[in-house]
Amino acid sequence: MDDKHDAGDELRDRVLDAVLFNVAFDGWGPAGVRAAVRDGSITAEDAAVAFPGGAVEMIAYHSARADRRLVEELERRNIAGLKIRERIPLGVRVRLEQNAAHREAVRRALTILALPIHAPLAAQLLYRTVDAIWYAAGDRSADFSFYTKRATLAAVYSSTVLYWLNDRSDGMSATWAFLDRRIEDVMRFERLKTQVRDFGARWRPGPGPAR
Repeated sequence: MDDKHDAGDELRDRVLDAVLFNVAFDGWGPAGVRAAVRDGSITAEDAAVAFPGGAVEMIAYHSARADRRLVEELERRNIAGLKIRERIPLGVRVRLEQNAAHREAVRRALTILALPIHAPLAAQLLYRTVDAIWYAAGDRSADFSFYTKRATLAAVYSSTVLYWLNDRSDGMSATWAFLDRRIEDVMRFERLKTQVRDFGARWRPGPGPAR
């Protein structure tokens, strides 16, 4: 993780928080900014300086800030005593719980990122989030597993977010049960791969029939 919090982030944080308050009603675009300006939280100049790229830049910053806060929270919890099987779903859960108050903002952001023109950015933001979760979980691998771990978690995380957006259960209990099932599916697949690999290492075919 190399996202540094520079001096300009203080302004970006202030603008983002002001706009987030209105996103559920006015969206991430100019209407949301105008609503925040009317509230007196920020000025139009603040928004233009903080996010010259508009809504998409704001969404990207929101995602990066959420990633950073996720890592900070897991560091505070000192999860070293947990198994990786426990750390990863905890990372996903913390990431979603920290955004529980802005679920509609996340939904609207995903709608914007789903546009073909934003596909590269959507992929980049998803990668950074799953990388943050693995980093916070203590993963420092540099081999091929670095990529397979993140690709697997990307699928789990994406499906869990979609489930979470429509969850109406108490305390999001249905989402956490869904997440546990997805993680268990992954673990079951990994155990199967290990069994097949071990079997292949033990089994060596003998010479073929004499001709």
